[in-house]
Amino acid sequence: MDALLNFRPLLQSGFVTTLIVTVLGALVALIIAFLVGVARYSKNRILSIPAGIFIEVFRGTSLIVQMFWLFYVLPFFGIDLPPMVTAVIALGFNEGAYAAEIVRSALAAVPKGQNEASIALSLSPRRTLWRIKMPQAIAIMLPSLGNVLFDLFKNTSLVSLVTVVELTFAAQQIRTSTGQTLAVYGFLLVVYFVVSLLLGRLVALAERVVSRRFGTGGPGRRSTGRRTAAAAGPAGVSPVSVPAQVSSVSVPARGGVS
Repeated sequence: MDALLNFRPLLQSGFVTTLIVTVLGALVALIIAFLVGVARYSKNRILSIPAGIFIEVFRGTSLIVQMFWLFYVLPFFGIDLPPMVTAVIALGFNEGAYAAEIVRSALAAVPKGQNEASIALSLSPRRTLWRIKMPQAIAIMLPSLGNVLFDLFKNTSLVSLVTVVELTFAAQQIRTSTGQTLAVYGFLLVVYFVVSLLLGRLVALAERVVSRRFGTGGPGRRSTGRRTAAAAGPAGVSPVSVPAQVSSVSVPARGGVS
């Protein structure tokens, strides 16, 4: 334990770097997830086909290979990315590809009655997507997006391959200098577990907030805030009966065919 105290600045710096990469990578992954996921859900083949190719490429190749391409191969084409930027882009694009399929599946799981009611109320497809389907889809996709966040956080241990000194790399340096394998890796285990636990609490809180906001808390709960096509219709139009129960979605496993 004394070895850990002596190298505390190195551990603190590595931990902060890990958190920064996690937050920025998660933001990139979310942006990719919604842009590519909506494009993949679209009936427009000009959008859906490139989105499908993007998903299959980043899900079908190793994250390590993607990092090496960004950091060591792109400079041959005149593109030289800083290590931190490389790490964030690689993590964000890789995890975003998986999250995009979650977004697409969640949108597809919204009851068809919502779409039919939107057509009856003369709502545009864009308004139907973002004001009717997307809020309900978010409630469906949150648990699976939480799993993607956990995976992204744990994969930050790989960014040292592109010279980013994060927590795991800092711990390895301490272990090499001191030989205290049990203490160093025991500490590392506890840190990753505690952070993952806190992330789980944040995801659970987000699920409760969305559930209260849109009334998607599952069977037995009274729906008080669901956003339906009838509620979003033009003023003066009589309500249309729309199914209120949002069915669950089966999200494809990692590496599955989209």
